[in-house]
Amino acid sequence: MSSAQRLEQVRSLTALVREMAHEIILPRYLRAARERKADGSVLTEADLASQAALVERLPGLIKAPVLGEEMSAEEQGRVWHQGQHGLWVIDPIDGTTNFANGIPFFGVAVAYLVEHKTQLGVVYNPVTDEAFYAGRGAGAWLNDVPLPLRNPTTTLREAVAGVDFKRISHHLGDELAVRPPYYSQRNFGSSALEWCYVAAGRLDVYIHGGQMLWDYAAGRLILEEAGGSYSSLGGTPLTAGPAIKRSVIAAASPALFEQWRTWLHAHA
Repeated sequence: MSSAQRLEQVRSLTALVREMAHEIILPRYLRAARERKADGSVLTEADLASQAALVERLPGLIKAPVLGEEMSAEEQGRVWHQGQHGLWVIDPIDGTTNFANGIPFFGVAVAYLVEHKTQLGVVYNPVTDEAFYAGRGAGAWLNDVPLPLRNPTTTLREAVAGVDFKRISHHLGDELAVRPPYYSQRNFGSSALEWCYVAAGRLDVYIHGGQMLWDYAAGRLILEEAGGSYSSLGGTPLTAGPAIKRSVIAAASPALFEQWRTWLHAHA
């Protein structure tokens, strides 16, 4: 498939995601009641409704099974094994706590994988109407504007970092809090969108201590196509099944990634 065809394909996917979000998620914003899942995280009826809609509609774009965050572990495992040669991976609302509290930083994350490698990725924030998307070999975009929006800093000392302190070790968290190697730090509460903020140049570097497949499947391609770099904290590739939680580090440029990784490995 040519890059032009891949771009047309991911734009069709973006339109599907945008339509679903405006139909199902936005009408429930500030209205959806919350409950708790077994792991203590927040769930709303909007999560379930948007997942059901994507499970129904995505195979009309590319016929493949759909793996969603809100499925049971058994169903996720079954779908994962069915989708070795083509698999949709979705987080119907990434940042559900933000959504439930009326904080306008959450998104729908959708990725299409072939042999565990992301080919299409979309992350859409329906409140801001920002659609980040990428097709492998076709570039990364924000509402049809190429990413990155700005060039990242060249030195770690001047970087703005995305850091999720509650999911990294106490030792590393202390080092980052007391002797930060960067200029400033942010944490927004939506992993999928934070990946896109690195791709856009809004964040320069990023660390998160525990992400699931649906948290990074779309964002890693968007960042890669925007010219950034990423890995697990230990340096291994981000290839894992749905039941495996992975640490991630990322940066908006390869040179900045090397500085970030070197500092983290020296202080982990």
